[in-house]
This record gives sequence, C-alpha cells and structure tokens, in this order.
Amino acid sequence: MLCFSLRREMACWMWTLLLCVLLVVSGAMAAAPRKPVDVPFGRNYAPTWAFDHIKYYNGGSEIQLYLDKYTGTGFQSKGSYLFGHFCMQIKMVAGDSAGTVTAFYLSSQNSEHDEIDFEFLGNRTGQPYIVQTNVFTGGKGDREQRHYLWFDPTSAYHSYCILWNLYQIVFFVDDVPIRLFKNSKDLGVRYPFDQPMKVYSSLWNADDWATRGGLEKTDWSKAPFVASYKGFHIDGCEASVEAKFCVSQGKRWWDQKDFQDLDGFQYRRLRWVHTKYTIYNYCTDRVRYSTISPECKRNRDI
Repeated sequence: MLCFSLRREMACWMWTLLLCVLLVVSGAMAAAPRKPVDVPFGRNYAPTWAFDHIKYYNGGSEIQLYLDKYTGTGFQSKGSYLFGHFCMQIKMVAGDSAGTVTAFYLSSQNSEHDEIDFEFLGNRTGQPYIVQTNVFTGGKGDREQRHYLWFDPTSAYHSYCILWNLYQIVFFVDDVPIRLFKNSKDLGVRYPFDQPMKVYSSLWNADDWATRGGLEKTDWSKAPFVASYKGFHIDGCEASVEAKFCVSQGKRWWDQKDFQDLDGFQYRRLRWVHTKYTIYNYCTDRVRYSTISPECKRNRDI
C-alpha cells in the first residue's frame, strides 16, 4: 500500500510539473501574432510599374519580380490601412546580387509621410544578405538598423512581417522579432497613428549606396535578377486616405492587450538578434548623433 501511495504521489507531482511547464510555455507564446493567411497576389495587391517585369505562377499564388539594366518593378496594396498585421514570404535574389534592393514596406501618401521599412541589401556571391529597417514619422527617418540574417534568404521562402498598432511596431523574421519601435509620444517622439499607409514591395537597383556604401556595383552580366514572393497576407484596418483613425480601434486581435508589448520570450529573441547579428544601430552611432534618441532605451536598442 505504501509503495502504491508513493507511486501515486510521484505521478501526481510529475503531472503537476508538466502542467506548470505547459503554462509557462503557453504564457511565453501568448503574444505571438496570428498565423498569416496565404492568398493570391490579386486579392490584396496590384502592379505599379513595369508590369512586364512581374511573372505570375500557380494561378497568381506566387509571383516573381525581375530587375534588368532597363528597369526594376514593384507592386502596392489595393487598400490603405491604419494599423494591422502585414506579412510576405520572399525568396531573395540569389547569387551575385550586389547593388540590388528588395523592399517590403508601408508608406503614407503625404509630404510629412510615415513609413515602416524592410529593405534587403544584396551582396557578392557567398557573402551574407543584410536586412535594413527604418521608421519614418512625420517625414523624419534616420533611424536605420542593419542586421545579418541567420539563414540564407535565397535558398527558400522566409516570412517577413510587420505588426503595427497604437502601441508598438514590431518587425518579425520567421516569427522572431528583430526590431521594436514603441509609441513614445510621451517622450516627444512622433509615432505613426493617423495617416493611412499602403503596403509596397519592389526590386530595384541601388548600387550607389546599397552594398558596402556603393563600393560594390551591380554586375549587369548577371541580370535578370529575380525575387520570388508568395503569401500576400494583409489583416489591417482599411481606411480612406483622408481617415484619421481606425473605426474598429480596440476590436481587432492586434489591438488587444497581448499585443501592446512583447512578452518575455520575444524580448529574449530580440536580444539574441541584437547581440549576435547587429551591424549598425543608429542608437549607438555617436558620429552621426551626439545624443541618444529618447526612444532608444524604451525600444531596447541600447
């Protein structure tokens, strides 16, 4: 009887421990954005220029952008949005991609525009891609960060997402947060909250600055350069260009309390990226900026 009682007590203890572990894990992942929904290109997007440099596959569920010495190409969302979750699966230009830039970003239409940027900077064969992010508010940018990726972005599709709400902007790569930009209006920092933005993507030549500050030029003998896309997920508050607020504010999943900040697990992943893969951070650049921008500490950039 004693042996049976001990076994039962041990089993109860192990189940309790397992439950605690599951609760910790589930709590750590509580603020993970919803899984993107893959839709055809034409559901959310339309070409903007050089239509003949966009190729469609699998009924429009996959496209390729082409860049040659004559032109690049791009596309934009059909709607404008105030807040939401925006994702794209992209396979970057392979091989010698020096001088090329593959961009995925949100931008408003006004002169004092707001903008949230992913820019992927090509490189010579065998050298790693660099992802540059930036946030413009009221027409002011100069908040660049650059990171190496921890994988080869040309060998397979990877997911790149922007979560934007009234509280924070988060850049995700394969569900890993690589950058956080909190609403710091109380610190005197402008935040994008009242200008609808369209979603854009493009493949273009930027060999005057993109690779090693413009030292590496585009080798046009390697053209055409090709970037592949699928996914085309948009889950946002659609608004007219004149709209100043989201009519469904507070009612969408990305407005809820879980998404007003990163959780502990996400902050650890963010620190991992910043520690191991950061190339440039405007918050630590004392040559360009004599003082630290007030949002840097809140964003965990220093």
